Amino acid sequence: MRTNGDNKIKTDKKKVMIIEDEIDILLLYKDYLNNKGFSVQATSTTANEALKDYETFFPNMLILDYNLPGKLSGLEAAKQILKKYPNAPIIIVTAYEYVRSELSNDEFFADKNIILLLKPIKLQVLEYTIKSLL
Repeated sequence: MRTNGDNKIKTDKKKVMIIEDEIDILLLYKDYLNNKGFSVQATSTTANEALKDYETFFPNMLILDYNLPGKLSGLEAAKQILKKYPNAPIIIVTAYEYVRSELSNDEFFADKNIILLLKPIKLQVLEYTIKSLL
């Protein structure tokens, strides 16, 4: 019987879903998090199917870019998910400072498990934030 930590059963890994339209950033987050012991279950470049994808994979954590192509912004997609799953932990990533006030001024998000990180994000900060939300 092996007891080495490297041989843990894969179901022990926390599942992370990433929705990011910049492919290089999406792949950077995915590779980093996979190497840190997370399991990146789903990735997408638009928020249009965020709720459906969330319900398919039920991740432990969602990383959601604010500015996405398509019908929904990251905050709108987060709101859809949180209406149905109010305890879902979500990290919103953006390069736009004004999103901070948009998030804090919307009473819907007041009691939710949601954090905003401003790009560029250090990968260690992303990892720490995920761990603090889980």
